Amino acid sequence: MDDFVIRLWNRVGKVRAISAVAILAALLGGLVIANRLTQHDASASPAKAAGAAFPLSSSSATPSASHDPVNIDEADALAKAKDAASDASAEAKAADDEARKKAEEAASRSNQRTTTTTSAPPTNSPPKYPVPSSCNVYSGNKKVGCAVLVAYGFGLDQMPCLEKLWDKESHWNVSASNKSSGAYGIPQAVPGSKMATVGADWKTNPETQIRWGLNYIKSRYKTPCGAWSHSQSSGWY
Repeated sequence: MDDFVIRLWNRVGKVRAISAVAILAALLGGLVIANRLTQHDASASPAKAAGAAFPLSSSSATPSASHDPVNIDEADALAKAKDAASDASAEAKAADDEARKKAEEAASRSNQRTTTTTSAPPTNSPPKYPVPSSCNVYSGNKKVGCAVLVAYGFGLDQMPCLEKLWDKESHWNVSASNKSSGAYGIPQAVPGSKMATVGADWKTNPETQIRWGLNYIKSRYKTPCGAWSHSQSSGWY
């Protein structure tokens, strides 16, 4: 019995040894073959080998041209809105320019009318009174006054203004006086004693009074017509 068991064990041990050797040989052979195939693929195509080692997914291999799809209708509507806004802005500017132009034209016309209506003749221009042909058309103190007027370099066209001015002030009276103001004489000097700068006979001599009066008019209003114009507008000269 013991001999039988020993013989059986020896047989089983041999079978296990043979099987282990066969399995080991198969494994070694597979590794060798796999190594050769890998070397062949790497030498033939490195990119292929890299691809085989690290395969790319289908989504990363072909990148998408655009992640967000373009809405064509929306873009078209936006472009039309911009064009409409631009047109509206241009029309508004044109309307504003036209309104400003009309306002400027109206203001210009109004200014022209105002200037034409309110413009008065120059202060020193003679009014449209009949011009005397000579001083001989006058008499008395007016005739003296006309002669002094011409001697002072004024034209006969100024005599009608001087006549009206001193008609209003004193009626050409050498003794005319105003007790409230102290005015005296033909030109109504205030006070009358001012006329002494021309002559000591200022109280009685019409020529002295007229000379002083013309000096005053020339220094203040340049001409008798200028003095008369001021007297008409303010009541005094």
